[in-house]
Amino acid sequence: MNNLTQPTTGFEAVGLSPAVLSAVAAAGLITPTPIQSRAIPVAMQDVDLIGVAQTGTGKTLAFALPIIEKLREDAGKALILAPTRELALQIEESFQRILTKLRPSIRTTTLIGGMSVNNQIQALRMNPRIIIATPGRLWDHMQQRTIDLSAVNTLVLDEADRMLDMGFLPQIRRIITAIPSARQTMLFSATMAPEVVHLASQYMNVPVRIEVAVPGAAPEDIEQQLCYVSSDRKPEILERILRTHEGSILVFSRTKHGAAKLNRRLQIAGHNATEIHSNKSLSQRRFALDGFKSGRFRVLIATDVAARGIDVHDIALVVNYDLPDVAQDYVHRIGRTGRAGKSGLAISLAEPDQQKDVRAIESLINRELPLSEFSEARRTYASPITTSGGVTRSSRNSGRFMGMGTGSRQRRQSVTR
Repeated sequence: MNNLTQPTTGFEAVGLSPAVLSAVAAAGLITPTPIQSRAIPVAMQDVDLIGVAQTGTGKTLAFALPIIEKLREDAGKALILAPTRELALQIEESFQRILTKLRPSIRTTTLIGGMSVNNQIQALRMNPRIIIATPGRLWDHMQQRTIDLSAVNTLVLDEADRMLDMGFLPQIRRIITAIPSARQTMLFSATMAPEVVHLASQYMNVPVRIEVAVPGAAPEDIEQQLCYVSSDRKPEILERILRTHEGSILVFSRTKHGAAKLNRRLQIAGHNATEIHSNKSLSQRRFALDGFKSGRFRVLIATDVAARGIDVHDIALVVNYDLPDVAQDYVHRIGRTGRAGKSGLAISLAEPDQQKDVRAIESLINRELPLSEFSEARRTYASPITTSGGVTRSSRNSGRFMGMGTGSRQRRQSVTR
């Protein structure tokens, strides 16, 4: 009989205290994700940390659990910066998922735009130990002297690359300089862009870098497809995709106006759809997101402002109705499906003159996007991704576009995979 015990793979293996382990179990969490398994033990050593992992891999708990452990032992505070309102609210939900099971609990508050400043001031007077904020709203409070950051001993920059993309660097610099230098700083990101590396070198003390995925890589559990279609045919093709696939569907539009227009069209066609973008108030955005989570709405049309603020674990399909302006955003978008080890599907609609954008995406993810059954044309270029034999995999798909002029309304020849 073998007396060797099996290695522990649950949260008890990452060094959490019995009290926090009990709260984690009560929250229904059983097995940590790779980023959680590697980051939590390091973060609990109170050292600076850089965590790089794909969207949807559980980065929030990778810093939330160490913070909870730390605040149970000392009188400090934690500040978490996030790029969007939605992500800030999701982070607070993740904290509360554990804290509501923990006694005594730790007070949190969220400082974001679209909410009453006076209510936030009242919440700050209650001395919350965990503050989650967007840089813009936090800087507003700092200017009004309604917040004191002198007790902050843990700083987290979540989705750092997105915050820099959105132009928050000036506010981030001012915020960091207002926090005591004797602190633990954790930076989490889906990519390590040069700007992020520079930020880390300026404000972190010999950080430990933990990387559980190649930057720019798309999750392996997501099936990705490409659909070539002219602009005037895109609405019809999207409706065909929605009728063909079951489950909840997230559709990305490039613009706020485009999202609103598409939502109206889908609703008229009988689809249970809603929209989320920066033209909507916070209450409207929360209503749309909560409705999408609960199943009240099957289709959610979003702009990139929501790309990293949607934490829904059962999105069956992501549709890039418009290709992203930046190839890296493709990875963040499709990362909304295939979460928590589940499989997912992503279909991207590309117009004939967007071949350069498609090649940039394929180069980033290091794979060729196979054509969807809904594609109305074949490729006309060689993919930048080659097989081990040096022959481009796209050669079998090469050909000419057939009647793909932007204004053409003639029937196109479809191509199956």
